[in-house]
Amino acid sequence: MSSYLVELNENNVQVRVMGNMEQIPKHTLQAVEKAVEKTKHNDGMILNFALNYGGRSEIAAAARQIAQDVQQGKLDIQSIDEAMISNYLFSKSLPDPDLLIRTSGEIRLSNFMLWQLAYTELWFTDVYWPDFSEKHLHEAIIQFSRRGRRFGGVSEEGAKRT
Repeated sequence: MSSYLVELNENNVQVRVMGNMEQIPKHTLQAVEKAVEKTKHNDGMILNFALNYGGRSEIAAAARQIAQDVQQGKLDIQSIDEAMISNYLFSKSLPDPDLLIRTSGEIRLSNFMLWQLAYTELWFTDVYWPDFSEKHLHEAIIQFSRRGRRFGGVSEEGAKRT
């Protein structure tokens, strides 16, 4: 990580991390914390590392914290809604992804950002990650730009059919 810090700063990239940091080896955690600290004022692209991360464990951790806050009187049970739950997730400071690119021919989410991917467009490719190129990224973005995003709503086209 240290060898890339100069380049990340030169490109105004902010490093963030999400996951259960309690079980990360100390030397890895120190390197990550250093990168987060050194890039915290960058306001360009965000490079978010998911370390020791699983979507189900993230939701369970959020539920535990919400329950604890209700129990301690910090939170009224009636105030629990989707936005509030999102604020208890590891990714609370990040927007939900618009596009998920899944490489290597896998056609599943694999326990990745289960809550956050609710309205994310998915793009699958047989290309393995090490071979994924700028050309593939452009292809994914072009296909993404052609999609009509409804975020759970009904499109005009769909409304006409009913």
